[in-house]
Amino acid sequence: MSRIASLPLFHQIAGQQVLVLGDGPAAEPKRRLVERAGGVIVEDFARAVDEGVRLAFIAFEDAQACEVAAINARCAGMLVNVVDRPELCDFTTPSILDRDPLLVAIGTGGASAGLAKHVRLRLERVLPETLGALARALEAARPALRARFPEGAERRRAVDSALGEGGPLDPLDPHSFQRVAAWAEGAESPAAGAVVELVLTHADPEELTLRQARLLGEADLLLLDGEVPAPILARARADAARRMFHVKRASTEGSGGGLERVKTGSDAGNAGSGEGQDPPGGLTLILRWRPGACPRA
Repeated sequence: MSRIASLPLFHQIAGQQVLVLGDGPAAEPKRRLVERAGGVIVEDFARAVDEGVRLAFIAFEDAQACEVAAINARCAGMLVNVVDRPELCDFTTPSILDRDPLLVAIGTGGASAGLAKHVRLRLERVLPETLGALARALEAARPALRARFPEGAERRRAVDSALGEGGPLDPLDPHSFQRVAAWAEGAESPAAGAVVELVLTHADPEELTLRQARLLGEADLLLLDGEVPAPILARARADAARRMFHVKRASTEGSGGGLERVKTGSDAGNAGSGEGQDPPGGLTLILRWRPGACPRA
């Protein structure tokens, strides 16, 4: 399984106390960050311990003072961030692109705050200011979508189709938020049983085409032909079912060679899958691992 260096989380601190120690140019950005998220700043360590504070930012200019404060805060049960000292941190703070309520957090695990910042600046030019309005409109449309698509999987497929590239709610279209209500009321049921085959020739996920990456993110079922590399599978939806298989193709001339039968092998997430079971509704993605072959799709 592909590993990630840290677990990205969005921590809600509105109304909660947060310890911030230090002063000067290193500490002030942390104070602003805490205040922006609605946190209440505490600057006295003893008070923070007495009142059960759980998060601490440490930004002393003296390196030894930072180390001592980090040890003391951690012993008091706090999660600690020490500015510019990733080896002393329990968590790091990302560069944030704000399209409230949509947030994009870009982190490097403390390797380079400058790199995270410049990636964010590039994305700022690409992502429309109306993304937040789109998120709020989708939230408001939930009752209508639940009424139209009672099944969760069907509802998710409808939303995936609408939000896809070129769809009626394409996130990169600044006017998409204006179409949400009408789309939710009259959205057509997504096509069921779609099957797409991809031939993968490279283990590096950066070599995926935009179409391949999009399909991996949308597929409900992955049928794996060969040892598809873990970094590729990491680009798929976490809840997508995964099975090993082989496919028989129709031999009748003019049949188009469509999917005729899928033989499955069970994995940890698909106990009880039987041979010959038809693919479920939604998108089934056949991933053929053929290193060195000419890529298709």
